[in-house]
Amino acid sequence: MTDALRTPDRNFADLPGWPYAPRYFERPDGLRLHYVDEGPREAARTWLCLHGQPTWSYLYRRMIPVFVGAGARVIAPDFLGFGRSDKPRNDAVYTFDFHRDTLLGLIESLGLRNIALAVQDWGGLIGLTLPMSAAERYPSVLIMNTALGTGDAPLGEGFLAWRAFSNRNPDMDIAKLERRRRH
Repeated sequence: MTDALRTPDRNFADLPGWPYAPRYFERPDGLRLHYVDEGPREAARTWLCLHGQPTWSYLYRRMIPVFVGAGARVIAPDFLGFGRSDKPRNDAVYTFDFHRDTLLGLIESLGLRNIALAVQDWGGLIGLTLPMSAAERYPSVLIMNTALGTGDAPLGEGFLAWRAFSNRNPDMDIAKLERRRRH
């Protein structure tokens, strides 16, 4: 396995609104990607919910029961480096292709079809490129607070401010940041 940190499952015990059992997809290099898999496997629609920074699939804790209640299946992965997923120590491995290829592997391994892609923040920057590999799998998309990065327009003021903030705070207090978002 690539040199990585693995957060113990006990660190995720008793989270409010989070009754989901951990599931893991293992990449060929041994890294484990955590994901939630709820709802019927034979559902007509599968929601693939991709989070942004600094969150993880916990972001979708209020949406998962709504989607499942409507009869859908929900897959909500934690990007590598986030949540219950492995966290490679070498920052150089965190590339666009690293994350995208991992998602494509998960989608293929689960045999996902009729995907309603839900993307937020940089989950959209990566996720909105997934339909290019198999457009027939993605009949619908829900886009929240993100964009398709094409490189033909300058980065927005909000993105630049967030990037500067996250660069100044490499050991970000996520709990404090999330509490601030609720007020």
